[in-house]
Amino acid sequence: MTVIENILERAKSKLRTIVLPEPEDERVLRATEKIIKEKIAKIILIGDESEIKEDAKKIGICLDSDMITIINPKKFDKINEYAEEFTELRKKRGVIYEDALRIMTTDSKFFGAMMVRKGDADGMVAGSVSSTADVLRASIQVVKAREGLKTVSSCFILETKATEYGENGVIIFSDCGVVPNPDSSQLADIAESAAESAVKLLGAVPKVALLSFSTMGSAKHENVDKVTNTLKILDERKVDFEYDGELQGDAAIVPSIALKKAPYSKVAGNANVLVFPNLDAGNIAYKLVERLAKANAYGPLIQGLSKPINDLSRGCNVDDIVNVVAITSIEVE
Repeated sequence: MTVIENILERAKSKLRTIVLPEPEDERVLRATEKIIKEKIAKIILIGDESEIKEDAKKIGICLDSDMITIINPKKFDKINEYAEEFTELRKKRGVIYEDALRIMTTDSKFFGAMMVRKGDADGMVAGSVSSTADVLRASIQVVKAREGLKTVSSCFILETKATEYGENGVIIFSDCGVVPNPDSSQLADIAESAAESAVKLLGAVPKVALLSFSTMGSAKHENVDKVTNTLKILDERKVDFEYDGELQGDAAIVPSIALKKAPYSKVAGNANVLVFPNLDAGNIAYKLVERLAKANAYGPLIQGLSKPINDLSRGCNVDDIVNVVAITSIEVE
C-alpha cells in the first residue's frame, strides 16, 4: 500500500468535515463528487447555493447529498458571531466590526478558516484559485500558530522507491515552501512541526536530522552555527522526539556514511525527517528528488497551525485536491 493509499483509508475511517471555499473552480466540484462517492470526508462548500448547484449541473455533477453542505456566509446564522470573533482577534491591528463583517461575508477563505476555528468544520483546503500567501494569511490570522510555536511552516511527503531510506522510502522534507531564511528559533519550530507531521501523516516515530553542508563540526561557518544553535534550543525545550545535527544529507540517511561521519548519533543514517537550513535548500532538494528519483511529492502541507488548513497549487488536478482533503482529515486531533 502506498503512503497516499494508506492516508485515504485512514481518512475514510474518520469521515471528517472539510471546508472547500473555492467552489467556483470546476476542479473543486469534481473533487467534491469524488470525495463523496468514495466517502473520504464530508464537504462544506462556501458560496451561493443556487450558483454552485448550477455550475455543478453544467458539468454533469449533482450535489444533492447529505455529505455536502453549501453555506452562503451572507445568510449564515452565525455570521455576526464570526465577525465579532474576528474583530477581537484583529483589534490590535485596527480592525473594527464593520471591517470584520465585510471580510467574513466576502472572503470565503477567512470565513472557512473561522468555521475551523469555531469547530463548525474540522479543516479547510484552499488554493486552487488563491495564492499561497492569501491562504496563509487567512490561516494565520484566524486559527493562529499552535501553542508553543511562533512559526508556521510547510512540509512535503516524499515517497521514493528507495525503501532502505527513511520510513520504507518515505521521508518528510521541511521547510520547502514558507519561511525563506529561518533563524535558529524558527528552525527549531520547523523541526517540532515536521516531527509532528511525521507522526500524524506517516504514523512514524520521528528521527529528525538538522541538515547542513557540515557534519558534526567538519566545517566552520555562521550558517553551521545557526543549525548547532537550533540543536541547543531543542535541547532546552526538552522535545519528545529524537533529533541531531548538524548533518550532511548523506550522513542523515545512509547508515554506512553515518557510521564514519557521526558514529555516536542515534539519528544519523536513520533519519525520516529532514529539516533544511533555508528555503533555497529545501525547495531545490524536494524538486530534484521528485524529478530525478521519480518520487511522489505530496505538498506543500502547512504545519504549525493550531488546526488543520492546507494549501493547493493553482496547477493542481482533481486527484491532488482529493489527496489533500484526505491528508487534512487525518491531521485533525
